[in-house]
Amino acid sequence: MQFHHHGYVSGDPRVQPAAGVGIDRPAQLPDEVDVLVVGTGPAGMLTAAQLSQFPGITTRIVERRSGRLAIGQADGIQARSVETFQAFGFAERIIAEAYRITEMAFWKPDPADPSRIVRAARAVDDATGVSEFPHLIVNQARVLDYFGEFMANSPTRMSPDYGLEFSSLEVADEGEYPVTVTLLQTAGPDEGQERVVHAKYVVGADGARSKVRESIGCTLAGDKANHAWGVMDVLAVTDFPDIRTKCAIQSGAGGSILLIPREGGHLFRMYVDLGEVPQDDAGAVRSTTVGQIIAKANNILHPYTLEVRDVAWHSVYEVGHRLTDRFDDVLPDQRGIRTPRIFITGDACHTHSAKAGQGMNVSMQDGFNLAWKLGHVLEGRSPESLLSTYSAERQVIAKNLIDFDKEWSTLMAKKPEEFASPSELEDFYVSTAEFPAGFMTQYAPSMLIAAPVHQELAAGFTIGKRFKSAPVVRVCDANPVQLGHQAAADGRWRIYVFADGAAPQQLAAAPSPAADLAEWIASSPESPLAAAPERADRDAWFDIKVIYQQDHTSIDIGAVPAAFKPQVGPFRLTCLEKVYATDAAADIFELRGLDRGGVVVVVRPDQYVANVLPLTATAELGAFFAPLLRAGSRAPEFQDHAG
Repeated sequence: MQFHHHGYVSGDPRVQPAAGVGIDRPAQLPDEVDVLVVGTGPAGMLTAAQLSQFPGITTRIVERRSGRLAIGQADGIQARSVETFQAFGFAERIIAEAYRITEMAFWKPDPADPSRIVRAARAVDDATGVSEFPHLIVNQARVLDYFGEFMANSPTRMSPDYGLEFSSLEVADEGEYPVTVTLLQTAGPDEGQERVVHAKYVVGADGARSKVRESIGCTLAGDKANHAWGVMDVLAVTDFPDIRTKCAIQSGAGGSILLIPREGGHLFRMYVDLGEVPQDDAGAVRSTTVGQIIAKANNILHPYTLEVRDVAWHSVYEVGHRLTDRFDDVLPDQRGIRTPRIFITGDACHTHSAKAGQGMNVSMQDGFNLAWKLGHVLEGRSPESLLSTYSAERQVIAKNLIDFDKEWSTLMAKKPEEFASPSELEDFYVSTAEFPAGFMTQYAPSMLIAAPVHQELAAGFTIGKRFKSAPVVRVCDANPVQLGHQAAADGRWRIYVFADGAAPQQLAAAPSPAADLAEWIASSPESPLAAAPERADRDAWFDIKVIYQQDHTSIDIGAVPAAFKPQVGPFRLTCLEKVYATDAAADIFELRGLDRGGVVVVVRPDQYVANVLPLTATAELGAFFAPLLRAGSRAPEFQDHAG
């Protein structure tokens, strides 16, 4: 974390100076907003948190509840989400309070006595080391709290507007604020009264019964639910030996349990199989009592017993897989003619079972994908056409999720005798681990994702997939760090320059492609930096880092080109923390298959690799950014970015 570049900071450095719309932010919801986010679930809160980093944009997030969520239904935090939390500055703190999944146990009927269950196998949760971050379990409410803190500490001083429920919207053909939104007060002295707000864009993060989705004519379509599960968060006394280990439990008596230990050392969650739902059930299964769920759990756990002392939360749900065909308000015959004004995220556009731990995780990535695009368009950095990429990218990902979850939830509901092999469930869990962890997402070529023409130069940074971190050493202070962890959720593009073999102090003896690229970046009118406002920090839009192949002791930081040492803040202080060397114990060039002749890796603000290019391909680099940038931004002169 860098601070002091705007002057001495004596308090908590996570509290950024108020700027733009954060100065004298009105407590009451204004009549006009740039972005109105509906719903304070994970997708909505991440969307608002990312937009809180744009000081000139008025974003408000409304919630029909009267206050913060006390207990959330979601609890699984995949490693990709923890990577995202790192960018928002709270990964370490949430890791410290969460339960960490390191392995999963599989219990099955005892072959000698099928009325009893026995542990049949164990599987390591991340056998391939796909991420340096762990797989966590923590209450959804705590995730929302951390995003709320991030928003409150942002330049815009954002906080949710509680007690406001979405009723309807209308979109006009013209006007600066073309979306008219009607809200209903659900709490406070004005309860029951309507409130009208005019917005440029609306984001519906209002759940599976989304009224925003309904307002744009989208419907969830998919498989009808035919299997029910009772879920409960409980404090209990039990002799089941793996009560603090994630387990898939299949009983000979019929029925299964997915056991998820929770944070805090005592609480745990059970998804208890309630069986097939009759066609004429008409929702009657949802009246199953928590006592009946506990009795069913005891039947499955035999010979072990479960004595529940307290129930924190419980529910009954039927597994259904539903998806909308678009995630915005642009109809198929309007694509390319108009750009969207209304977007839906999370459960508003995809629903599935809870047992793969995907709901909150995929929903947050919806928000991460959309929010920076809204920020860039509203600040004038990018054309409105950028917004059409949200639905195009995320609808495909949601379809892949539905397909995966159908297979996983079907396996979880099978009876032991129905499996093709005794190890079918654990084999599927291990072989597909990268998908639920969040690392199989790959965006197709588009205006944001280049064709993989030069992919062989950086085999470990797959174009369209998330930027996978690796160890490096920061030259200025010799600190070993994770390169990917140096990227904050600040809305900036990132350009990683993996230098050729020449150290910077050798440049007088021979030309260097990395040095030539630095000169082009700093001075060429075709450089993406040329699009930034004239008086803005040079790295206000682009975070450019260089990684040399040498040991840090071999790098003369004084000889490093100025493009990699930008001047930041109103005092124009030199930032030295963008210059890195390889870590002798884990050479990033070897770990990520980087060409020793050097390579440029371009990464989007939401951490996905957008392009891979040779150091000499300045024309291609300029051409890639040209359609994504617009001059005349209304971004502030000095944004609080450094490092």
